[in-house]
Amino acid sequence: MGGVPNVTRADALAAVRNPLAFIAARWTPARGTVRRAALASLVMSVIIVVTGGAVRLTGSGLGCPTWPKCTDDSLTATGAMGFHGAIEFGNRMLTYVLCAAVGWAIIAARSEKPYRRSLTRLGWAQFWLVMSNAVLGGIVVLVGLNPYTVAAHFLAASALIAVAAVMWQRAREGDGQARPLVGKPVQQLVWFLVVASTLLIAVGTVVTGAGPHAGDSSEVERMPLDWETVAKLHAVLAWIVVTLTFALWFILKAVDAPKNPLDRTRDLFLVLLGQGVIGYVQYFTDLPEVLVGLHMLGSCLVWIAVLRVLLALRERPETTIDLPGPAAEATVGTRA
Repeated sequence: MGGVPNVTRADALAAVRNPLAFIAARWTPARGTVRRAALASLVMSVIIVVTGGAVRLTGSGLGCPTWPKCTDDSLTATGAMGFHGAIEFGNRMLTYVLCAAVGWAIIAARSEKPYRRSLTRLGWAQFWLVMSNAVLGGIVVLVGLNPYTVAAHFLAASALIAVAAVMWQRAREGDGQARPLVGKPVQQLVWFLVVASTLLIAVGTVVTGAGPHAGDSSEVERMPLDWETVAKLHAVLAWIVVTLTFALWFILKAVDAPKNPLDRTRDLFLVLLGQGVIGYVQYFTDLPEVLVGLHMLGSCLVWIAVLRVLLALRERPETTIDLPGPAAEATVGTRA
């Protein structure tokens, strides 16, 4: 076993001034390591949404009645707070796990050689989204689970998932100029699909804000809407997304599109079918908590699948630098 290299005072100062640059100068991760780090941040972004849903569905939204402390006198949940306090505080602790996953993605991206600024920026975008949503989550508690802040909290989490999904995809690509794999009309159809999916998620937060699962056993403000009417609008939007997805798959087959866009569209269609079954069953069974939780997971998976379809419409090759080969160099030398 080799000896541990001495760390000089200059090394220590460099690590303090710019720890990311210090690590990058001494470590080069494999491409697979960067991909796994990006995937870990994406998975944790989904997990934090699902566990946040568990907080609401178990009526534990005010298990820790204040923020950033759990109570006025305690940073953590106490035994007297029981099950609801443990659930709410546990979800808060998972934010640190999410921060660790995002931090790992940033470090891996910053250390990759050659340095990819775009990938590092996607990591930092996740970090700031996590920080801002953590503050927004605190505001949700301080205003007593106001449904509009709860909706904003979920939409911010969806934005985090979007950035994490893009980083995961970019970690598997090069930095060359993007080359479209399909024509302009197909690209426009996919953008319609993205917009419809965004509206579907947004209306879903309104269903939650007007529906029966307020997030706490106490009297919690609800959106002044008939949740069943909003749920029907949500279903209409879901059918629009399904129709656009089927139309996209049919068009891709008709124009003999490359395999990747076709596969991603097929994946989206299957996820939508599963999500639709869960949605209708939960509606006709008076919204049981388990199915609502599965529907929240499905919402995340649908959103990721939609973004993967969008990102599959182009390819990015590795960046290459054209250098003269031996024969060319010999010719140049002869002419000189």
